Amino acid sequence: MKKIASFRIALAAAALFAAGCAGNRASRRDAPAPEASAVKPAAAAPLDVARISYAEPDVREMAVRAIPELKSVRFVYDSDGLDAASRATLRANAAWLKAHPDVKVQIAGHCDQRGTVAYNLALGQRRSAAVRDYYVNSGVEASRMATISYGKERALCAKETEECWARDRRAETLEAGAPSVAHQ
Repeated sequence: MKKIASFRIALAAAALFAAGCAGNRASRRDAPAPEASAVKPAAAAPLDVARISYAEPDVREMAVRAIPELKSVRFVYDSDGLDAASRATLRANAAWLKAHPDVKVQIAGHCDQRGTVAYNLALGQRRSAAVRDYYVNSGVEASRMATISYGKERALCAKETEECWARDRRAETLEAGAPSVAHQ
């Protein structure tokens, strides 16, 4: 009986220790790789729409395709903020989506090649969520949209230049349930 009680106490102590360590680990963030040049681009203006949690439709296994009227938006390095140009693009995209209420979309967040896989997946998800939140705040039905992050896995450009990296830092709005896959 004493052995069982001692075992339970040891097990509880180990669980508490593990929970404490996990909390410390979760508070650390993988830092992105340093900039290639000493000049860091100016950060985009902070997102001016509310961040809200949504129950998303499952479109992850559906084929997607680009729709010419739905343009991609670009992001500055290490940011999920929408600048004025991105908001103008998203305003036009939202108008198109409201005019086509039967279209379901997948918003895919992408990053450039710098930084860890885990960091870029999280950043890509924040980028796709920023776009989704903009659409919802513009009156597009949240149940029509799902977000996904590809991090740095679907690069448009393989060169290690700022121009190339800028092309990869994007969020695409793609039709879900389409016959084939395409990228803008």
